[in-house]
Amino acid sequence: MSLTSSKKVETNKYELEIAVDKEAFLAAVDKVYRKNVKKITIPGFRKGKAPKSFIERYYGEGVFFEDAVNDLYPEAYMSAVKEAGIEPVAPADVEVLSVDKETGVSFKAIVIVKPEVAIDGYKGLSAEKAEVAVSDEEVTARLTDLQDRNARIITVEDRAAQNGDIAVINFKGFVDDVAFEGGEAEGHELTLGSGQFIPGFEDQIVGKNAGEEFDVNVTFPEDYHAEDLKAKPAVFKVKLCELKAKELPALDDDFAQDVSEFNTLDELKADILAKLTEQKTANADAEFENSLIDQVIEKLEAEIPEVMYDNAANDLLRDYQYRVQMQGLDFNTYLSYIGMNTESFLKTLRPQAEKQVKIRLALEKIAQIEALNPTEDELNEEFARLAENYGVDVEKAKELIPAEDIAKDLAAKKAIDLIKENAKVGKPKKAAAKKTTKKAAPKAEAAEEASAEETAEKKPAAKKTTTAKKTTAKKAAPKAEAAVAAPAEEAAEKKPATRKRTTKKTEETPAE
Repeated sequence: MSLTSSKKVETNKYELEIAVDKEAFLAAVDKVYRKNVKKITIPGFRKGKAPKSFIERYYGEGVFFEDAVNDLYPEAYMSAVKEAGIEPVAPADVEVLSVDKETGVSFKAIVIVKPEVAIDGYKGLSAEKAEVAVSDEEVTARLTDLQDRNARIITVEDRAAQNGDIAVINFKGFVDDVAFEGGEAEGHELTLGSGQFIPGFEDQIVGKNAGEEFDVNVTFPEDYHAEDLKAKPAVFKVKLCELKAKELPALDDDFAQDVSEFNTLDELKADILAKLTEQKTANADAEFENSLIDQVIEKLEAEIPEVMYDNAANDLLRDYQYRVQMQGLDFNTYLSYIGMNTESFLKTLRPQAEKQVKIRLALEKIAQIEALNPTEDELNEEFARLAENYGVDVEKAKELIPAEDIAKDLAAKKAIDLIKENAKVGKPKKAAAKKTTKKAAPKAEAAEEASAEETAEKKPAAKKTTTAKKTTAKKAAPKAEAAVAAPAEEAAEKKPATRKRTTKKTEETPAE
């Protein structure tokens, strides 16, 4: 197998001519024969016992040629690509030029390759980096959130409903006196003031007592997700079956022991402070790095093939599909809920895909210029880390992930480090302070300000049992809620994860 010619035919496009000699081709034909002979019946022979020469005489000399060519192509193509010193970014357009037992096989492959890249001025960049400070109010807010999530749920019988209560309701909705699909539920738990339902619904439950039946009059928003309900006035027949409220635990040492691995409230506060500081520091570092990367992209000079952007967008789409499905949702149903289809959703991913491609090309070029090659120890450490993440042994990880991909990833990280090490750090300009009257926020408001993603408050296993019931995450809404709940701010705004690493594969193109 050999590369007979290689020439650049357009920007980022090469034409390769590849030859497979007679001996390799005949060996491939023989391999295909042995693989398929058991399925072939020739008159005068038992099934699977006909010699190759008889089969070729009966069906034609080229009966095994196509399969043989397809078997030979991947290795021949990859060998030619390596010999030509190019890096394809999409499957090649392949044409079989000739197939003959006497001369072997010849292919022509049109290949789109990575662009030629130039970059300069990536050292000495300047970017602002936020100063990290955590206020007492932020620690208190996080602690209050933890207190709220460990509240005990009690039944309320001696007063009317108020914001913050959990109303257990039956409801049925009508538009023009006709019940509509998805507008009915029984025993639904609704936290008043949460904004879970359309505007005005929850407000009309406030002030009612358990056992009351009443009408709720609302108008669906003009941007409501259900076309047949947009801007329509509706009446809901509601019964307030039960009223519940949260009873907050006292903030003391016992509380700290119940919800954490710490013995005192002061220790818990110190841990929250440390984690908030760590989180803010990481955010400041990420913003600093992103600002530098944006400047590096502007210095990139390259004619980038559209297929690279397409591939990156499709990678992001697959990653998003996976994450949605991991939450138990059908992706097509999810798209219909947010009023999109696959094509329109892909368009929302395009800007991020383009940025990812440019970042990668820039970092790879910097790594090449600066000779930022990972050491053998660094490669082994990365394989060990990935093996642990995937739950496999190191040797299996090395089988699944090409070492050259790992090397490129590590080189790119080194390029980022080099850019940061040579950058100038500036302090952000202070915004003019607004004069506001500071109000004492009730505990419920402080809880709303706390981050839902904090890990400091994770409760370890085998800790002291608390009598307080923990509030649970929002349950999957019944079908009725889909018609009543306010539409969520959806995923087109969310940033998908970075590209997933792919396992080894060989390109296979059927012979034409």
